[in-house]
Amino acid sequence: MGKNNYKKIILGVISLCFSAEIIAASPADKYPESLLYSKPVKVAEDVWSSIGATQYYSYENAGHNNNLSFVIGNESILVVNGGASYLLAKALHDEIKKISNLPVKYVVDENGQSHAVLGNGYWKEQGATIIAHEGAIEEIEEKGLNGLDTLKGIIKERAQGTELVEIDKTFEESMELELGGLKVELLYLGPAHSPGDITVHIPKRQVIIAGDMAFHQRMLPIFPDTDTASWLETWHESFTPLSEGKTIIPGHGEATDFATVDKWTRGYLEYLRSKVAALLEEGGALEDAYKIDQSPYAHLETYDLLAGKNAGRVFEAMEFE
Repeated sequence: MGKNNYKKIILGVISLCFSAEIIAASPADKYPESLLYSKPVKVAEDVWSSIGATQYYSYENAGHNNNLSFVIGNESILVVNGGASYLLAKALHDEIKKISNLPVKYVVDENGQSHAVLGNGYWKEQGATIIAHEGAIEEIEEKGLNGLDTLKGIIKERAQGTELVEIDKTFEESMELELGGLKVELLYLGPAHSPGDITVHIPKRQVIIAGDMAFHQRMLPIFPDTDTASWLETWHESFTPLSEGKTIIPGHGEATDFATVDKWTRGYLEYLRSKVAALLEEGGALEDAYKIDQSPYAHLETYDLLAGKNAGRVFEAMEFE
């Protein structure tokens, strides 16, 4: 066998092994017969959620990497998050129709991020009223079109029909919706991880759809404009009194209880801030922040992608607090 042919074979084997490793590392779609990453599960009476992948957008998960929830009243249905695309929103609606023939009257976006808002166009076609916090509008206006272009590049033909559409109604502090025998409260509790983060409360069912206020199975992201001190203040003063003892549907990951999201959200924020505070006290620099030991959180999804970035952003913010 010639040296060049031998080299090609070796490189081919390495390539196959590398590809297999990537495939093995990629989470299998839990509901391959649908664009949804997982089949909706009943969280409580009248409350359902299709739990998205805890990784970032991919062609395989069709952009479904957040939770798409819905609440069924006696007269109408409320959906939480429009979804990342037109077709993904339709896939969710197809599942809703298997459970109820009532109309989807409201679609509430938990914030202004792409996977919350880009599917809104489908729901508008169905006659739903699209609602978001006023703080989310600026993010949609600034980043919406770029988010749409990014999504199209990743999920390709699965983005067919997806367009950025206007929000129909906004609110500042709260809004109450009636679904027929079931009241739903939309609440802005204060700053969290992104502009316009809201919480959906179903008092009769003792359920909180927390959105990106709360995390537990994936590492929470700290964005350049995230104020972690204010997030913690919101957590202690508003979210905790509302959520203790209730079922929590986070923005990402399976439904759980308050103690769990408290441990991995509030606990992580306080842990990281305490480490950065100690580093600043010692006269440490930004490059030292990236070396902070975050191993207690290494089991969380997206840890490798976010831990260092989170530490750096907290360091930069706390330098001026």
